Amino acid sequence: MAKVTNQEVIALLDEKFGNKITDVNEPYGLLTFETTKDVIIEVLKFLKENTVTDFNFLTDITAVHYPEKKHGIAVVYHLHSMVKGIRVRIKVYIDEQHPTIPTATSVWNGANWMERETYDFFGVKFEGHPDLRRILNMDDLGVFPMLKQYPLEDPNRVDKKDEYFGR
Repeated sequence: MAKVTNQEVIALLDEKFGNKITDVNEPYGLLTFETTKDVIIEVLKFLKENTVTDFNFLTDITAVHYPEKKHGIAVVYHLHSMVKGIRVRIKVYIDEQHPTIPTATSVWNGANWMERETYDFFGVKFEGHPDLRRILNMDDLGVFPMLKQYPLEDPNRVDKKDEYFGR
């Protein structure tokens, strides 16, 4: 099978989605772009089903919290075409106050647990998910631990005092 280049993928996306694909760049050769939550499922289906790209493997779904940005949470998808030898990263920025995005389980069954983990740690609600509940943390945990809303260390910890270290 012939390999596909980042430029070919960009051209296909631009032809199909136009200005819905933004901020295209290639850090360290990894094609990265942004889109919106209203077309993310269409983009994922297109990349999976298109015979030129053939992104047949969903490597990961996760999120990143950017508290200083307008849209505080980025949901990040990593896809891999093992046949064509190319990877892609897709970012979708969503509102931190209402973190919802459509589920990708209709495209990949493997998205199920990845979305549950992202919900568990970041509070992102995947609309249409068949079983969205915590997967690693306790069910009654009232917070989402990966959100940067809390200090890194407890200032009251006694084992961190300088006097214990001869300072």
